[in-house]
Amino acid sequence: MNPSFTGMAIQLKTRQTDSALYCRSKWWGNPDLPPRMKYPMMEYVDSDGNRDSYPLAFICQIDCSEAAPFDKEGLLPREGMLYFFAAIDYFLGHDCPESFPLGHWQKKGVAVRYARHVDEKSFKTWMVIDDDGLGMARPARAIEFSDGSATGYGHRLLGLPFYDDVREQTPGCISLLQVDEDDDTGLTFYDCGTFNIMLARDALESRNWKRAFGFLFSL
Repeated sequence: MNPSFTGMAIQLKTRQTDSALYCRSKWWGNPDLPPRMKYPMMEYVDSDGNRDSYPLAFICQIDCSEAAPFDKEGLLPREGMLYFFAAIDYFLGHDCPESFPLGHWQKKGVAVRYARHVDEKSFKTWMVIDDDGLGMARPARAIEFSDGSATGYGHRLLGLPFYDDVREQTPGCISLLQVDEDDDTGLTFYDCGTFNIMLARDALESRNWKRAFGFLFSL
């Protein structure tokens, strides 16, 4: 087991809801961002050699006050909103101008953002639309938090990756977010895979979210 982390994880269970979940924890849907926070974009070079940018897929936003009772080591902020984005469009059935292989991803394929305070009066909901002007996000799902073991399957905050291979290849890192396959929303990572957003413990303690990186694994 990774010697830098011996605590428990936070299990995330999602469910359908009729609520818009504005400024609440939610899986999928569209992020509610503070005025000065820009939606994360990934730069790439097209087939003609021109530089362009593409919006990262929004995975979830976590109201840290909701997660706090289950964060036994106090690794996450106790309040504010934590946001997760990644270039996982392909695994959701969408086209993507650049995809990443199994294993360690370039940092541009992942973005973690944090807002210290949540202000329902000023936050704006950002929507990514396709070429036909239609929203690309899957319906927002409510998140239920519970205690989880240090390693385990499913969607999880903190802890260590479910697969031994990922743990061995990311020494000294904590799984900030584990995204598992999900039949209900058509999310698959090839064959029995997971996607982990990893962060070194010292970076987590210093709130250096920019050091987060992705790791894709499949059997």
